[in-house]
Amino acid sequence: MKRRHSVRYRLLAIALLPMLVILPIFLGIAMKRWNDRFDAMLLSKVDGDLTTANQYLSRLLAGDQASLSSLGQSARFLDVLYGKAKQDASLDMLLAREAGKTGADFLYLVDAEHRVIASSRPFASRAPSAIRYDWPIITRALRGQPKTGIDLFSQADLAAISPQLAGRATIHLIATEKAAPTSRTIENRGMVVHSAVPVTLADGTSAALVSGMLLNRNLRFIDTINALVYHDTSVPRGSHGTASLFLGDVRISTNVRLFEGHRAIGTRVSSAVRSAVLGEGRTWLDSAFVVNDWYISAYQPLVDTDGRRVGMLYVGFLEKPFTAMRREIVLSLAFAFLLVTGLTVPLFLRWASDIFKPLERMATTIAQVESGDLAARTGSSGDAGEIGMVAKHLDGLLDEIQDRDRQLRSWNDELNRRVEERTEHLVAARKQIEDTTKQLVLAEKLATLGEISAGIAHEINNPLAVMQGNLEIIRAVLAGRTDDLDLEFRLVDEQIGRISEIVRKLLQFARPAEYAGYEDRQDIAAMISDTLPLVGHLLKRAAVTVVRDDRARREVRINRTELQQVLVNLMVNAIDAMPSGGTLTLRSYDAEGAGGEPGAVIEVQDTGIGMSDNVLARIFDPFFTTKQRDGNGLGLAICQMLISHTGGTLTASSTPDIGSTFFLWLPEAGDDGTRREGHSV
Repeated sequence: MKRRHSVRYRLLAIALLPMLVILPIFLGIAMKRWNDRFDAMLLSKVDGDLTTANQYLSRLLAGDQASLSSLGQSARFLDVLYGKAKQDASLDMLLAREAGKTGADFLYLVDAEHRVIASSRPFASRAPSAIRYDWPIITRALRGQPKTGIDLFSQADLAAISPQLAGRATIHLIATEKAAPTSRTIENRGMVVHSAVPVTLADGTSAALVSGMLLNRNLRFIDTINALVYHDTSVPRGSHGTASLFLGDVRISTNVRLFEGHRAIGTRVSSAVRSAVLGEGRTWLDSAFVVNDWYISAYQPLVDTDGRRVGMLYVGFLEKPFTAMRREIVLSLAFAFLLVTGLTVPLFLRWASDIFKPLERMATTIAQVESGDLAARTGSSGDAGEIGMVAKHLDGLLDEIQDRDRQLRSWNDELNRRVEERTEHLVAARKQIEDTTKQLVLAEKLATLGEISAGIAHEINNPLAVMQGNLEIIRAVLAGRTDDLDLEFRLVDEQIGRISEIVRKLLQFARPAEYAGYEDRQDIAAMISDTLPLVGHLLKRAAVTVVRDDRARREVRINRTELQQVLVNLMVNAIDAMPSGGTLTLRSYDAEGAGGEPGAVIEVQDTGIGMSDNVLARIFDPFFTTKQRDGNGLGLAICQMLISHTGGTLTASSTPDIGSTFFLWLPEAGDDGTRREGHSV
């Protein structure tokens, strides 16, 4: 009974294990990896959104400085400054018009004695002590250096310029969930885009033209960022993008809503974000609680002209739609799995019942035979399909076993004698098998390397094609506007071509017959001259002297890149063989091949440590190397393959402590660049 149940349970376990255990594990792993990649994709998007917002802020600062510099250098400004009778009144009007055009909240001219010469709006007081002039940007402008940055103005600083600015900067704080505790109820400081450029007065003294734009409640600034980052199709339906500007941890300009029609100005950032961004100066890329919901968020610290962290720039989009999408996908997969399991498992159990009974009878019979009862039989008539036929056949086999048991006993002694005789032969065969196994392992490594190289090359070709196609599309879209980018486009083309050449080399190594390179006529002396710069830094570092003897007059037939690859490999090996310096001789001359075919020889000779006969015999074997750390043993093997493919030969000779010489023979190119056939000798 125990054996019968064991067979039944084991069969059920074998059949149901993949469906009920292994498949759920695989599904769980797949969902975990998908979820991680999904989260990484969201963080990558919000990081790109933050980059766009930061670029807009940088352009705003640069544009503000450029506009102010243009005004300070304009003819009409200088004419009013130097030549008009009513200079003060005219200059005030000019600055007021310019402030209206650029959106500046104040624009004034101050001299080195901190006296306000002219202003776009009436100041509460023009006395030197009433307004703060020790800002770093004003100090630099009075020294002749233009500067733009972000500064924090106190309530008193703003009130001295304009009471209206002070009122606009005042923001009542709103209690915000997850924000750090505070006793403050009002934020009355102002975050100002502050610019100053140098100006020379009529008497030759220095002055500064200063402008400022208050960012508190500046909705145009934050709405422009939001429109740039989150257009209609940038986030899926159900989500929406938001942007905010913080002074400290308080939102002073935002499109985040407390409720419909009311922006969340005065709310505060969560304590976790405040600690990371303002406290540690890190950029936050993660989920964060924003006012009343969770958002995929990016926060970047903002620093003033003194280098202090004074605020943050934020962009983000609602996380809830993505969470719902993820949950829907997981539930769909779980439901599909349960549905398939519920339909297939009962059907399998019904079919399995026809298998259990004959198998259990066979198991019982086998147990009886194992206990010594060779007369035990299943008694099956073969009516239960294939398994019944197996049971009947088992009975027949048991009959034969019973008959042959006696014969086996008599053969036992004979077999023992023959085993002893064969043991000696097996010992000899074992050594032969070990030698053959080593060759098979090497062949398997080469085959695997070829398959891996081909697979990698094909996988790289696809994104290369996409990159090349998109580069052409960019050129087409920017037609006529790419003059300043010609160098960058050319560099991209060259690098793509370089990658394509590397891919072709991988394919040629993996499948040399299928991806043979293009062969052309090559001048040997020119090729050596073109190759030497590639190893020039190694020659200088190793104090190696190069001696050339260019006597070859024949042009050879080989792919230029392949010949250069071989020469570089041979030169690098020669330099490595001379760690204390020496002489590298590069010699070329015309010579016939073994079959009388015309060609030329290139010799690469060094005065290095040389090689023993055992090492010399194996240098062209794949994976054989004497460089324990830097080599992989494929360099010379690949060189010999490339030269053999073009019809040439690569051989070597060496003497320990004297040096080594590599002989590279290549066939002469015909008039059309093809191989010129010789005559037999």
